[in-house]
Amino acid sequence: MELNKTIAYKFLKTTTLSYEKLGLRPFFISPAPPFKEYPDSPKIKLIIDDFPQTLNFFEILKNRRSERKYRKKEISLKEISLLCFAIQGITGKISFYLLRTAPSAGALYPVETYLAINFAKDIQPGIYHLEIKDFSLALLREGYWGNLLSDLALGQKFFATASLVFIWSAVFRRTLSKYGERGLRYVFIDVGHICQNLLLAAEALNLKACPVGAFFDEELNKFLGLNSEEESVIYMATVGK
Repeated sequence: MELNKTIAYKFLKTTTLSYEKLGLRPFFISPAPPFKEYPDSPKIKLIIDDFPQTLNFFEILKNRRSERKYRKKEISLKEISLLCFAIQGITGKISFYLLRTAPSAGALYPVETYLAINFAKDIQPGIYHLEIKDFSLALLREGYWGNLLSDLALGQKFFATASLVFIWSAVFRRTLSKYGERGLRYVFIDVGHICQNLLLAAEALNLKACPVGAFFDEELNKFLGLNSEEESVIYMATVGK
C-alpha cells in the first residue's frame, strides 16, 4: 500500500495547519472535566520529604537504556512517590490551571495515569489511579496482575517481573475541545513528555524502565473499566530493579 493511501497519512494531511485553515472549526467538541477522580476508592498518600542526591543530569541522559530484565524486587513507597512526582507532580498554579512537571498543550493535561503495582514494600499489589490534586493513589483493584498485563502486552514477559507498570490513557475531549482534530497530535506529544520524565527519574533512582507501545487496546481499556469512546490507553512503561 502506498503511504498516501493510509489512514495515518490522511490524518496528518487533514490536521496540517495552513493560513487558509487557520481559525476554521468544522465541528464543536464539548470539553471534559480537567481531572478524573475515584472518590469512593481507598487512597494511599504519596509523600516526598526531600529529593535524593543523584548523578549529574547529563550522566543520567548518557546512562539511560530501555531495560526488560527485572528481578521481582520490591520498590519503596518513596520511590513510587518520586516517580509519580516526576511524571505529573504539581509545580505551580495559574488561575485554575495546575501546572505539572511535564508540559501539556494549553495546560489541558489529557493524560491519566494508572499504576499496576506488582512488587512493593509499603503498598499491596493492585491497580491504582494517580489522583493529581491530592497526590495519592486510589486503589481500583487488588491483586497481582503481572501475568495478565503480559498477555495484554502481546505476550511480553517482563511485565510479570517488573515492580511497577505505568499505564497512560488519554481523555481526548480535554485537548480536542480546544484544538480540534489536530489536538490528537498534541495528546501523543504530551504522553511522550510524561514517559521521558519517568525514564529519566527511574535512571536517577537506580531503577530501570522500558516504554511500550504494543498492547491490545480494547482489552486493556476493558480491564481498566474505561469507556473507550471517551478515554483510551495510549502508552505503557515498566519499571523495576
